[in-house]
Amino acid sequence: MRAARFGLVFLALAIAAILLLLLVPEQITRGHLGLLMLGLIVVAILLGFPTAFTLMGLGMVFGFIAFYRPGQAFFSSPIFDQMVLRTFGVMTNDVVMSVPLFVFMGYVIERTNIIDRLFRSLHVAMGRIPGSLAVATVITCTIFATATGIIGATVTLMGLLALPPMLRAGYDVKLATGVIAAGGCLGILIPPSVMLILYGATAQVSVVKLYAGALFPGLMLALLYILYVIVRAKLNPALAPRLASEHSEIPTREALKMLAGSFLPLAVLIVAVLGSIVGGVATPTEAAAVGAFGAILLAAGYRRLNWTRLKESVFLTARTTAMVCWLFVGSQLFSSTFALLGGQGILENWVTALNLSPIEFLILSQLVIFLLGWPLEWTEIIVIFVPIFLPLLGHFGIDPLFFGLLVALNLQAAFLSPPVAMAAFYLKGVAPPHVTLGQIFHGMMPFMAIQILAMVMLYVFPQIGLWLPGLLYK
Repeated sequence: MRAARFGLVFLALAIAAILLLLLVPEQITRGHLGLLMLGLIVVAILLGFPTAFTLMGLGMVFGFIAFYRPGQAFFSSPIFDQMVLRTFGVMTNDVVMSVPLFVFMGYVIERTNIIDRLFRSLHVAMGRIPGSLAVATVITCTIFATATGIIGATVTLMGLLALPPMLRAGYDVKLATGVIAAGGCLGILIPPSVMLILYGATAQVSVVKLYAGALFPGLMLALLYILYVIVRAKLNPALAPRLASEHSEIPTREALKMLAGSFLPLAVLIVAVLGSIVGGVATPTEAAAVGAFGAILLAAGYRRLNWTRLKESVFLTARTTAMVCWLFVGSQLFSSTFALLGGQGILENWVTALNLSPIEFLILSQLVIFLLGWPLEWTEIIVIFVPIFLPLLGHFGIDPLFFGLLVALNLQAAFLSPPVAMAAFYLKGVAPPHVTLGQIFHGMMPFMAIQILAMVMLYVFPQIGLWLPGLLYK
C-alpha cells in the first residue's frame, strides 16, 4: 500500500509538471523538458521504483512528447520504433552477450564452495603475517573478483566464510567488517567486471582495453588494503590477534600443498579467461564461454557439482542478466530521449561556460559521481549520469579509457557510502546479531579513504592504468 501511494504521488507530480510545461511554452524550451526528465528519474529511484522500467517509462513518455506532431496517430510515434530497435540492439550486442557467461561462471564458482577451500588454505598459509585472517580475506576477495564481478555474492560469501573466524580470533568488529565489505567490492574494478562491460558499451570503448587498463589499478587497490591491514595489526595487535598455535605451526610443505590444491586450478581458469582477452586471442564473449565451461569442469573436479547447484546458478544468472539487459535498454532509450530534447546540450553549454581546465573538469565530474554514490547504486550512475559527461571528454582532451578507470575506482564508493552502501546491507544479512550496521559503516570509512588515495595515485601516475593497454594495443 505504501509503495502504491508513493507511485500515485510520483505519477501525479510527473503529470502536473508536464502539463505546466506544455501550458507555458513561451518560457519553457525542450531542453527544460530534458532536465525535468533527469530530475524525475532521480526522484523515482529514491522512492524505490525499479530503475530499468522507470528509465524506459520516462524515456517513452518524454520521447512521445519530443516526437509529437499535431494530428499524429498515437501508435505512429517513432518512440515505439526506438524502443524495439534499442531492445534488439542490446540483445544482439556482442559485448553485452558476454555478461550472462561471466555471471554464470561466477555463480558456479560461488555455489560450489570452491572459494571456501581457497580461503581456508590461505588462512593457514598466512598464519605468521600480522592480521593474517584479514589479509587472507582480501587476497581471497581479489581472486574471487577475477572469477566474477558479482559484488553481492562476494560480500555475502566472505561474510559467511571469513567473519566468524575473525570474530572468534578476537578481531575488532569494525576492522573485520570493513575488510570484507571493501574486499568484496573489488569485483567492480578487477576484470571480468560487469561494470566495465556496461561502461565500454555505453562509452564505445573497447572492453579488452578496459580490462587491460583496470588490471593494475585493481591489484594496486587490493595491495593498499593489505598494507593498511598489516600496518594496523602491527601498530595495535589487539585489533587483529595472531592465530592460535595449532594454525600457525602447520609445516610449510603442508601449507603449500593445501594452497596449491585450492589455488592452482582456479588460477589456471582465471589466466585462461583473462589472458585470452588481454592477449587478443579471444573476444570477451568467447573467453566468457571458456570460463563458464571451465567453471563447470572445476566444480566437477572438486566433486562439488550437482543438479541443485547447477540449477541455482542458471536461475541466478538468468535473473541477473535480465536486470542488466533491461537496464541497458532503458538507459539507451532514456539517453537518446534526453539528448533529443536538448537536455544534454544545456548541460554541455553550462560546463563549457565555466571555463574549466581538464583537471578541474575531472575533479568536478568525479566529485559528482562520488556524491551520487551515496544515494544511488553503481548501475544507475553508469547508465544515467556517466553518459552526461562522456560527450564533454573530447572538449577537455580526456581519454575515455582513462576516464572509465577513474570512474571504476570511484564507484567502489557507491557500495561503501551510506545511506545505500549495499555492501553493508549484504554483510549485515549474514553477520551475527551483535554486529550492527553502525559498526560496519564505521569500519568501511578507512577503506573509502584508501579508494580516494588510489584515485589520486592513478591521476598523478596515469601509466598505472594506461601502460598495459598501450603496450599490447599500439
